[in-house]
Amino acid sequence: MLIGYARVSTLEQTLDLQKDALSKAECSKIFTDTISGAKTERKGLLEALSFLREGDTLVVWKLDRLGRSLNHLIEIITMLESRKIGFKSLTESIDTTTPGGKLIFHIFGALAQFERDLIRERTNAGLQAARARGKKGGRPKAMDQKKAELARKLYRDKTNTIDDILKILNIGKTTFYRYVRPEKKTEDE
Repeated sequence: MLIGYARVSTLEQTLDLQKDALSKAECSKIFTDTISGAKTERKGLLEALSFLREGDTLVVWKLDRLGRSLNHLIEIITMLESRKIGFKSLTESIDTTTPGGKLIFHIFGALAQFERDLIRERTNAGLQAARARGKKGGRPKAMDQKKAELARKLYRDKTNTIDDILKILNIGKTTFYRYVRPEKKTEDE
């Protein structure tokens, strides 16, 4: 059974073109969404995926109507494949129920993995280059040694309230205790 899915991003857009194409492709049922593709919660898509049974084929007018990104698209089609459900895109002429369609889908998957690997490689190379120049990654420390010692000194002076110390140093309570507590434990021992 062919099951259609159509999506537009805004209320000003119309689903007519997609619905007509899906009807012409002989889809028995068509699920729709009027929501941005970037949204993860798409009610119509979830209903379509729940409705599909082994041997069915999910049909879309165009690939970008289904997935938020290439990775998301591959994730959905892989899930369909694991459930023995086919996938067909009318505009791109991709049909995973045929050997040629499966080949194209696997090429897309390989390209997506290649892209992820390149991004990871570039990120690691950038981090190594920064370290070689003496730069440290991550968030900067909230307080340097001088400021931490001042915090401890103000804390030892029992005339200062915690709120006063936080205002003086312009820090949060969690930061304050992160720097002061270790000293307190050693005093108690």
